[in-house]
Amino acid sequence: MAEAKQSLAVTNGTDNEDNYQEESQYLTFLLQGELYAFGILHVKEILEYGRVTKVPRMPDFIEGVINLRGEVIPVVNLASRFGMAASQISRRTCIVIVEVGQETDSQVIGVLVDSVSEVLEIATDNLRGAPSFGASIRTDFIRAMGKLGEAFVIILDENKVLSVEEMTLVGQVRDAALENKSP
Repeated sequence: MAEAKQSLAVTNGTDNEDNYQEESQYLTFLLQGELYAFGILHVKEILEYGRVTKVPRMPDFIEGVINLRGEVIPVVNLASRFGMAASQISRRTCIVIVEVGQETDSQVIGVLVDSVSEVLEIATDNLRGAPSFGASIRTDFIRAMGKLGEAFVIILDENKVLSVEEMTLVGQVRDAALENKSP
């Protein structure tokens, strides 16, 4: 597994009453042809896709785990997490290493994306709230919509998309359903 360059950027993180942080820089990436972004403060590094070890009895959206400098890091297939068809691995596939949770209780998770685009600076006045309907993903996963000319980038709420508690609950529900479906 080869490492791509580590992304470092300075942002201006202050809370806003619209329930999203004012950040000026976002790592954008493609997923099923749509442009998404994570706040750069949450991104630790970007890796080329390498060996991912499958783990039995995990939810479908957990691709497996990777070894990152001796640490076991779970890898989430973001397309599957959104209920889309699982992303196919290509030469542009990347794993974005994201830190989620609170400072005192954070978790590092790998996120499988189709390709990484660029780091964009989006002014606060170009941020809009999540749509109340019509999104292809759960609206609580969306922190904001970033206006880029006539198009939008979907800025994800890392702590909701990658909620360790919710992903664990999904796995427990799946396991319970499998146990109750005895032949």
